[in-house]
Amino acid sequence: MERNEFLSKLGIGLVVVCTGCSLVSCGGSKGGNPTPVGGTPAPAKGSGNLFSVDLASELINIGDSKVVQGVIIVRIANGDVESAFTAVQVACTHQGTAINYNTGQGIFICPLHGSEFSKNGQVLLGPAALPLQKYNVTITNNTLTVSA
Repeated sequence: MERNEFLSKLGIGLVVVCTGCSLVSCGGSKGGNPTPVGGTPAPAKGSGNLFSVDLASELINIGDSKVVQGVIIVRIANGDVESAFTAVQVACTHQGTAINYNTGQGIFICPLHGSEFSKNGQVLLGPAALPLQKYNVTITNNTLTVSA
């Protein structure tokens, strides 16, 4: 095989391999509520009560979070009132990676591609184009309930 022929075939092979990698690794917004990688899909709106949290023993400090049934709930302020908590789907709307809450910045961040979301799930920075689903939070006595 001649040197030019070898380099030509090598170049075509690399283009095919690299194109395949980029298509698989960064597919863009899928829409809906993606399942977090290795997790449970977020419940649809109208699903009723999803889960409850005992505020006497959980989510005590600002920044504390808990993931249940595809939803992440975070304490964002002091006090046992609804406005001191936020609950959104845990799966990033870009590719389904589980998001984290950054207490210092007061936002949700996807560790995979850096999408950022407000406390209410609105997209602040892409590549995610769709907001996170937001869930309702109610408190009765020391029990916080998340519902869709």
